[in-house]
Amino acid sequence: MNARMDLDALVEAIGNTNRLQAPFLESSVAGLLPEERSELDAYLRFCATQDIGLDYLARSYNTIVVDTLREQVFFQRHDRYRYATYAEVAGSVYQNDDYMRRYMYGLALTTYLWPNHRVMRRFFLEQLPRDRAGTYLEIGPGHGMFFLAALRASGFTRFEGIDISPTSCAMTEAIVASGLFGRHAGYAIRCRDFLADGDEPASCSAIVMGEVLEHVEAPLAFLAKIRSLAASGGFVFVTTAINAPAVDHIWLFRSPAEVTAMAAAAGLRVTAELVVPYTGLSLEESLRTRMPINIALALTRAD
Repeated sequence: MNARMDLDALVEAIGNTNRLQAPFLESSVAGLLPEERSELDAYLRFCATQDIGLDYLARSYNTIVVDTLREQVFFQRHDRYRYATYAEVAGSVYQNDDYMRRYMYGLALTTYLWPNHRVMRRFFLEQLPRDRAGTYLEIGPGHGMFFLAALRASGFTRFEGIDISPTSCAMTEAIVASGLFGRHAGYAIRCRDFLADGDEPASCSAIVMGEVLEHVEAPLAFLAKIRSLAASGGFVFVTTAINAPAVDHIWLFRSPAEVTAMAAAAGLRVTAELVVPYTGLSLEESLRTRMPINIALALTRAD
């Protein structure tokens, strides 16, 4: 591996791009588990095979930071997200290959570099069944890190991903096919709208949808379709964000209770729940000040 393509060099490059991030990252990376550091190094090696260097990664990470800060200022002033429809963000985000690539590479880094995202990923790996066969379906694999983790850690016999962004589909395909994270077969990534009529697998043993509900106009319809595709007793895992403005967030959840109530309305029952308040604040303080909260739900059909 290029001597510069490691975690320390990444943190240095981000600090050179945005000096305000340097102390935060130096503190945050101290909380990485050894296996997480190893996985992040492997991800940097993957980026090198895609001709993606540290400067590009630092700028991608900074895109997330700057755009999110701008949207947080708007949200605090207006008590709403800037956009409310998919049409308002589709062209500038999901169908814009240049922006989407930076967005996805930046988000992939936050999986390890942001404490709240690390905790969510750890919860996913704790809850993911290891001894089940059948089909694993992921809606919105994005940068592919959760899809890849499921391929590596579980025993499902078929893996399918559906994403509306051509860029995300290509990135997920590339990271799985790279061979840097093992050799995998029995998977397919399809680029289309999950709510459109299609040939999704029925009776899925596992359905995962990470950070999608806040990006869509009809989150209840997404959850209801998931319920219709899940096998009885199947594993469903959903994450979303509360009071968490971003350039492409259009559905505003204001409390964890709103998320769990919507899941129940869709016919899903919570089996495990993780709520992650804003770093340094309690849940009550986060709600009162309208600061971002993450929530992850392990679910099953409410038969």
